[in-house]
Amino acid sequence: MTAEVTEVSDCTVHSCAFNHEGCTAYAITVSGSPDHASCATFIDTSETGGLPMVLAHVGACQRTECVHNSHLMCNKHDVKIGSGSDLADCLSYEPR
Repeated sequence: MTAEVTEVSDCTVHSCAFNHEGCTAYAITVSGSPDHASCATFIDTSETGGLPMVLAHVGACQRTECVHNSHLMCNKHDVKIGSGSDLADCLSYEPR
């Protein structure tokens, strides 16, 4: 089990309400389908969401088959979110 919380070091999904020169959500959830992991916190809207600073971490990871998943938490130092199979994918995802 990890004792630290993984940070979101980069997000290139500019249409997300939480992306303002970085992710301003307090925490994101990584979900997706069996072949890829996506950011479940992604919201495509013109509304401005999040905190007044870039601070995002991975709060939970539902991709139990990822090598970085330990007890539904990410144990990688940092993750990157961007375009993959979906518009907002966890680009740090690695299946076992």
